[in-house]
Amino acid sequence: MRLAFLGTPDISATCLAALAAAGHEIVAVYSQPPAPRGRGQSVRPSPTQLMAQSLGLESRTPASMRDPETIEAFKALDLDAAIVVAYGQILPADILDAPRLGAFNLHASLLPRWRGAAPIQRSIMAGDPVTGVQVMRMTEGLDEGPILATTALPMAADETAGSLQARMATAGADLLVQTVAEIAAGRASETPQSDTGASYAKKIRPKEARIDWTRSAAEVDQHIRGLSPFPGAWFQVATERGPVRVKVLLSRVEAGAGAPGQVLDDALRVGTGTGAVGLLRLQREGKGPQDVDVFLRGFPIPAGTDLT
Repeated sequence: MRLAFLGTPDISATCLAALAAAGHEIVAVYSQPPAPRGRGQSVRPSPTQLMAQSLGLESRTPASMRDPETIEAFKALDLDAAIVVAYGQILPADILDAPRLGAFNLHASLLPRWRGAAPIQRSIMAGDPVTGVQVMRMTEGLDEGPILATTALPMAADETAGSLQARMATAGADLLVQTVAEIAAGRASETPQSDTGASYAKKIRPKEARIDWTRSAAEVDQHIRGLSPFPGAWFQVATERGPVRVKVLLSRVEAGAGAPGQVLDDALRVGTGTGAVGLLRLQREGKGPQDVDVFLRGFPIPAGTDLT
């Protein structure tokens, strides 16, 4: 089919490569404009724009898909369909209605649960036992369109947002290729969504990243893993030179109890509102991620220390 692809992060780049390999004519790739990325915060193209360039595809990075000139340029592509994967902008009706067959989105949850911007993080933070990827027809409502295909993914006990996104990229790319083939052949069927059980995955706010040690061990662990690797759940520890911020990238619920935020042993097991968590992988300001044993050799946090 003659397609436009709209996406920005790594999961989108994986799906773009799969659709290109399947032989579709991808006439334009849209992604968010270049922005500060990585530890150095240098301005760089998105992973999807880089993938488009590597495949020799035209890439476009409009600031807004609501701009009249952008809309007219999109209509002029004469598309069979538009495929959207984590693009990062709400698309107006003029864009959704332009392709002959419509616009289709790969969404990273089992709808209607976790409609919205951050379904991967929110599903882990909520302790969901299973999630998945789905292809849906896009409508003007937020992730409310009918479902064409689903792949369920059980959550691993040590699942992080990073590991789940990687699994979803592989599963989602396969599902998207299969579903686009069904759409092209006229065999795709659509199941309307129910609003029963609907929930909304709000964008992660910076203030949410600080660890609240008064919550239960399970909730603290889910919070840490849901925000790993980005933006990273964090705490502060007092030092002679002032407070130091430390991100926690991996944890697990462990036996034990103590005051919330109090370090219980020399292996960085920490008390919570109920139970304890072991901090397994950490990152200090200005440093790279380290496993806990390596981290503690360079930055000891002895038992009895209060983390805030």
